[in-house]
Amino acid sequence: MMDDIFDRLFQPFEPGEVHWRLTALDLASGRGLALAYVDARDVMDRLDVVAGPEGWQCRYSHAEGKTVCELGLRVAGEWLWKADGAGDTDVEAEKGALSDAFKRAAVRWGIGRYLYGIGPVWVALDPAADDGSAPAIAPREFARLRRIIGAATGIPRKSSAQAKRDGDFEYWSARLEAEDTLEGLGAVGRDLKRALYNLPHAFHEPLENAYLLARERILGAQWTVHSAA
Repeated sequence: MMDDIFDRLFQPFEPGEVHWRLTALDLASGRGLALAYVDARDVMDRLDVVAGPEGWQCRYSHAEGKTVCELGLRVAGEWLWKADGAGDTDVEAEKGALSDAFKRAAVRWGIGRYLYGIGPVWVALDPAADDGSAPAIAPREFARLRRIIGAATGIPRKSSAQAKRDGDFEYWSARLEAEDTLEGLGAVGRDLKRALYNLPHAFHEPLENAYLLARERILGAQWTVHSAA
């Protein structure tokens, strides 16, 4: 039952349900970096369909200046929880933090996680935005962006048996263990985030935990060196 729920949560959204926002601008070249995302309402719809309106809930708290969302799903009569947080956004700070924290917690459950593998995409800016309005993506770019989303959703996910034969868990665990700097670990983490969409669901949480343990190990070693100095 758990695997079935994860499979349904992980299902890609229709390309038309994926939105794009500009995260960086190069006004001199008329280009910007666009990032794919899904609206919080679409995430709610996915939860309603998979878990039922009565089968999920969320609660919020604050920690170290961040809004934390705990997203719970009822599975086999028990509530299971995953959490993530976000800081204030530039627009409607409190509302934006609540929405971002909710969507990040949903990613912990697999909803829209494949979008992280796409990364930012350079796009042309709309010349019509020169009238003083906020920069926007040129309309002609959206056909290309839909193709990018379509290509990402077509990536096949390995079965558990195939991943075991390929030694994927051992490979990523060894890469994480081999790093001794936060910069190197961050690079491996970005590679791992892209690779997770191809790996079976059972591998996700153990590898995410392995990354966190590697980070704690590196920070602990740095603290020891600093204290000795």
